[in-house]
Amino acid sequence: MDQGLVLRAQRGDQRAFESLADEAYARLYRLAHGILRDGAMADDATQQALVSIWRNLPRLREPARFEGWCYRLLVNACHDQARRAPSWIYMDAARVHEPIAKDDISLVAERAVLGQGLARLSLDQRTVLALRYLLDLTPDEIADTLEIPRKTVYSRLQRATASLRAVLEAESRPVLSPAVPGEANR
Repeated sequence: MDQGLVLRAQRGDQRAFESLADEAYARLYRLAHGILRDGAMADDATQQALVSIWRNLPRLREPARFEGWCYRLLVNACHDQARRAPSWIYMDAARVHEPIAKDDISLVAERAVLGQGLARLSLDQRTVLALRYLLDLTPDEIADTLEIPRKTVYSRLQRATASLRAVLEAESRPVLSPAVPGEANR
């Protein structure tokens, strides 16, 4: 991240901020989608974070930490979105109309199972997984971003991985059909 651009944006340079926002938007959206698992909610959280970044930018003390600070504001926006969301599950409308090639059917099924598994994790667990595996942040960077101890990051990553593994293993077990009375004797 260009610190000069951050400093100019802190002084109110709108073009500098637009450059920063354009550069960060895709990463912020990807993280939000990884946490929320819904395109519309992720877009809302990303927009909310960008507004918060603009409003709070003059108070950022260390321009070198701009990127991590943005992630923290985005995580907060994601948590706000999740609290406001109804308890029923969203379906990403953009995916409903995507054509699926015959060769991609197994990939779609695998992604659906993974999505179901991620949806069963807590928001905190999805957050650390998204920061770790979508943004490739180190546990120390995640701890700084979320302002939590490094051991808490490791703990959440371990629990999230174990929970996700359990869900995926349960989904991969074959479903046994119920026995029909009288069929075993034939």
